[in-house]
Amino acid sequence: MCIACHSAQNITIKGKAHLSYKGRVIQLFSLSDNITNVEQKESQDTIGQDGFFAFSLYSDHTQPVILKIGNITSRLYVQPDFVYGITIPEIDEDADRRNDAELFINIGIVGADSTELNALIFDYQALYNKFFIPKDNRFLSRNVLFKRADSLKKVCDLKYKSVNNPYFKSYYEYSIASVNASLSRGENYLINTYILGKPIQYTHYEYMQFFSTCFSGYLNSVASAKKGQSLYNIINSKASYGLLDAFLKDDKYLKNDSLRELVVLSNLWDFYFSADFSPEAIEMIVSDINQRTNISMHKKIASTMLACFNKMQPGSAAPDFQARSKDGTIGTLNSFKNKWIYLNFFSTKNIETLKEMPKIASLKKKFGDKLVFVSVCLDDSLSSYQSFIKNNPKLDWNIWYNYDKAILKTAKENYFITGTEGYFLINNFGYLAQSPASAPSKGIEFKLNSIFKMSNKTTKPGIR
Repeated sequence: MCIACHSAQNITIKGKAHLSYKGRVIQLFSLSDNITNVEQKESQDTIGQDGFFAFSLYSDHTQPVILKIGNITSRLYVQPDFVYGITIPEIDEDADRRNDAELFINIGIVGADSTELNALIFDYQALYNKFFIPKDNRFLSRNVLFKRADSLKKVCDLKYKSVNNPYFKSYYEYSIASVNASLSRGENYLINTYILGKPIQYTHYEYMQFFSTCFSGYLNSVASAKKGQSLYNIINSKASYGLLDAFLKDDKYLKNDSLRELVVLSNLWDFYFSADFSPEAIEMIVSDINQRTNISMHKKIASTMLACFNKMQPGSAAPDFQARSKDGTIGTLNSFKNKWIYLNFFSTKNIETLKEMPKIASLKKKFGDKLVFVSVCLDDSLSSYQSFIKNNPKLDWNIWYNYDKAILKTAKENYFITGTEGYFLINNFGYLAQSPASAPSKGIEFKLNSIFKMSNKTTKPGIR
């Protein structure tokens, strides 16, 4: 069952699990981005006695989502405006259940036609297996594998010529690209064939997995071929993004500013977990990128990295803070114990954050009895904050000012905000539920609908 809902970008998943799962909790996760691959929980449900469960989530792009029942995991590719019907089979009797290792199972898609994305992927995987998993399990040499990868590409181009699904076309292209990368087909071939001269597909999982593999350790490779200032000195001693960017600018593959910045972010993520580099220095450089970049996806990746570096990922305790309230008294986040909180940071000098305020007002009208809204103004001037409050009397929630002489450590510092924008969702136990959270214009309403089981009365389903 795949139905398109041509209104809000809402995705619904309706499922039936094998009765052996009844009463168990099933969780739905998406990836924050395709560089860090940090999982963020979108929703959860308890599988009923009849095996049924349901999820809803927001997405403005096609992506894989992950379903988990304990350590049992499956993957589903979802597109905006679709309703999916799925089935979850019983675990294979031969599966290793002796430890908590992840057990991957394939889900079933109800009513999908041959052009539906998951059906296409299943079909491609069967084709892939024919090329790379011989029935007699004989060894395939590297040269044979090269030829088979090229042949598979030609077969796919012909077989799927009439398929009008851009995600799937890139899916099989970068699946084959990853085969070539695993065979060490050559940096020059891989980058020139699959990366250069093509748009960066930030939200395409298979593209970005290939990208990360292709450029893994790339900064070290560049540094080994250079004379003069070392990569370690630029990162560990100088902690300078400007120097790092200049260091890479003349590389033959990194002439493009956007590509170079993404390669830097990808490598810094790996370097943070390496004993060769200073975590503090990596954090400083990523923070600098977060403030400088004008690419929204780079800002999102950098924000997720900083959240992880500062132990601000979902499941961590939400830091308490103090801030000046509208009447001049000091408010504290802990005064809202046992309540859900939607926290945002804004500035009257940042037009994009101001555009979110009327949307927060709408959210308050819908969810005001279920969670608390707290906005923190990051203006340098108290008078500009006070003018904003005076000129916007209808914004009737907790809008606080970040600075006060009585405050030793500000909300901005406690939440590691770089720049003048940030969003966090805190659950009623005082833990971060989403960090960073979606902005109102980016779909937080769908997350709140899922949490509080609100129905969307404006959705008008229509058959795809």
